[in-house]
Amino acid sequence: MKLSPDWHKSFFKNSFYNPASAPAVAKAPAEAAFVLKQLKLKKGSALLDLCCGPGRHAVEFAKKGLAVTGYDFSGEYLEEAAARAKKKKVALRLMRGDMRRLKFQSEFDAAVNLFTSFGYFLKFSDDLKTLKGIARALKPNGLFLIDIVHGDFLRANFRGRDWYDMGDYYHLEERTDDGDGIFNTWTRIPKRGGGIQKKSFFNRLYNRARLTAALRKAGLEPVKFRGDFKGRPLSARSIRMICLARKA
Repeated sequence: MKLSPDWHKSFFKNSFYNPASAPAVAKAPAEAAFVLKQLKLKKGSALLDLCCGPGRHAVEFAKKGLAVTGYDFSGEYLEEAAARAKKKKVALRLMRGDMRRLKFQSEFDAAVNLFTSFGYFLKFSDDLKTLKGIARALKPNGLFLIDIVHGDFLRANFRGRDWYDMGDYYHLEERTDDGDGIFNTWTRIPKRGGGIQKKSFFNRLYNRARLTAALRKAGLEPVKFRGDFKGRPLSARSIRMICLARKA
């Protein structure tokens, strides 16, 4: 499947996809609580929320007294994050940029990357650039927690096509596995008026072994893996893969 390397610039727009849906926002406090339990940060600690999107987790971290930097390439999402922080009366430092080109140097006690916001680049070398940038951004012995879809589960339960009734529109997902990751095409068909929207994206799949190897290449040592935000062990039945790593 042919896909532009910059597909993300048109995909991650509120007019097509917003990761801060009402159900996602409702889950954020419990997810953030789990993350903070793993990181064990003191109040005032510096935390990088990489690919913070509309800030649903970043705001929760800030409410616990952390100095949070939210970093994302989407201006629309960052505007929403700023509005959410203002509404909740918390301070966020919000920065716009490419996750492959992080300029931070030993600035953060911890970093997080949540909700499968990793593996979107067509080249693995770009994933590695991102991880190396995270390692540079962390202070010595700093922690990194990443939450992504579990590649082994997705392949074992692979479906080439799914239809969903989203209320105002029908949502079609079509998938192709090229061995490295999944090429996805989403088609949205409105029930009443409006045009059909169709966009494609790529997600490189990682299992425990592949993510461990990538983290180690970047200077990050995995500490533990979990299969969900309730802390259950990672298994073949785990839809998510959550890894806590430490700067080597």
